[in-house]
Amino acid sequence: MAKTEVLVLGGNFGGLTAALELKHELNDDVSVRVVSTSDRFVFNPSLIWLPFGKRDAADITFPLAETFAEHGIDFVHATAIAIDPAAHRVTTTAGTFDYDYLVISTGYRNNFAAVPGLGPDGHAHTITTLADAESTAVAWQEFLADPGPVVVAATQGASCFGAAYEFLFNVHHQLAKAKISVPLTFVTSEPFLGHFGIGGLKGGEAMLEKHLAKSGVTALTGQSIDEITSARFELAGGTAIPFRFGMAIPPFVGQDVVKETPGLSDDKGYVPVHDTYQSKSFPEIYAVGIAAQVPMPWHTAVPIGVPKTGFPTDAMAKIAARNIASTIKGEPQRAHKEFAEMLAVCMLDAGNSGVMILADHILPPRKAGVLIPGPEIHAMKLAFEKYFLWKSRHGYVRLP
Repeated sequence: MAKTEVLVLGGNFGGLTAALELKHELNDDVSVRVVSTSDRFVFNPSLIWLPFGKRDAADITFPLAETFAEHGIDFVHATAIAIDPAAHRVTTTAGTFDYDYLVISTGYRNNFAAVPGLGPDGHAHTITTLADAESTAVAWQEFLADPGPVVVAATQGASCFGAAYEFLFNVHHQLAKAKISVPLTFVTSEPFLGHFGIGGLKGGEAMLEKHLAKSGVTALTGQSIDEITSARFELAGGTAIPFRFGMAIPPFVGQDVVKETPGLSDDKGYVPVHDTYQSKSFPEIYAVGIAAQVPMPWHTAVPIGVPKTGFPTDAMAKIAARNIASTIKGEPQRAHKEFAEMLAVCMLDAGNSGVMILADHILPPRKAGVLIPGPEIHAMKLAFEKYFLWKSRHGYVRLP
């Protein structure tokens, strides 16, 4: 009897976890193949440190092929270019692959078009991919040789606010270490400090206001950026902020291969899913992480997104894998979890300190939520980086 074929698109957090979880659930009763544009796993949370020389690519990546081979998973280093849900087939740059079940974990693309002047061909940099962070590292060295005003921003439509705050805190720490005194401005589309795209937590706004004021950081909330020129961040309403070094987190969108598949996704390339992370249109397809559409529980004057990276991606991938395994075994799908009801767990680094975010639900209403500041958070994030890379490299995705 032919084995059930499961095809996973993407090899980072969601793809790696889904593929390994399926093999743990079904062992030799399933054939799992992963197709990924990148041949390396990248621990994205550590990209905040790379521009300052605290990490390089070798520190935060590992080759995917070896990990998958150790667990009997076929790995194809290629890019998916077409999905045919009716034929259960995906066309890639390395050939065409059929599937019984498909897991889409293709991650995000930076939408640099949202702000003219942002991106590798613009005037301000970002840190959302390895290549972006390496480019920002070059710009940071140029800045150190000729310092001036610094702007750190999270643009309209952005969702990865944690990275913006972490980079801001690390910039402040690095400037202090280098004894460089320049204006430091934080521009964010959030309606208030500490919203984070999750509605904020009790006491968070006041804590951040106090911290940034003490650090001499000027914070501007509810802002939309019209353009970034060679010398200024031009905000809607006419405010212009001069800068010598600028970093901005852009909005994310899904991959073209998903967006261009009729009936599969919304206009951003995100797949509408049930709480099983099964596509609402095609029952053999599942989507996790950035690729999954999640509800927006509010409307803000300046558009913002909801963060779907890291902890939520890992949780979605496990739910999807366990439900595929249940279906293959002829059992009811047993894993259900609305995105909004997942735990919120995040460590924000600040160079030599940090803030832990903990809440019973990612999105409100909540029964409990807290922000815990302190130098121990920095140490915890360092330890977590080493632990997560170790467990992922060796395929121990069932560890906490």
